[in-house]
Amino acid sequence: MTDLATIPGLRLDVTANSRLHWATRARKVKRQRAIVGLMLRTVARPPLPCVVTITRQSRGTLDDDNAVSSAKAVRDEVARWLGVDDRDPRVTWEVRQERAPWGVRVSVRPQEPRQGAAMGRDG
Repeated sequence: MTDLATIPGLRLDVTANSRLHWATRARKVKRQRAIVGLMLRTVARPPLPCVVTITRQSRGTLDDDNAVSSAKAVRDEVARWLGVDDRDPRVTWEVRQERAPWGVRVSVRPQEPRQGAAMGRDG
């Protein structure tokens, strides 16, 4: 697995349950995307298909659906950088959490071929 970017201090705390005014939420999301975009600007794009892992670092953990929700802005910006829509089947997304000071780590690895998947047509 290759770390693309480690961003200390970036707080992934905007979740579906956040009680924020829409403009405040929009500013936070825009800021997160801008920071991630700047960090990825100098990194070479990996070949597709790939697996992208977004690791949310904080003192506490969220339940799994809020963890995924908190990483949405990062996911959207990584997808933009890859030149794909975030629902493109060539990219598999994983969200993890670890207890640490606030931050985010974005990693990528090649996608393993699925076992049992047809490799071609037998004519």
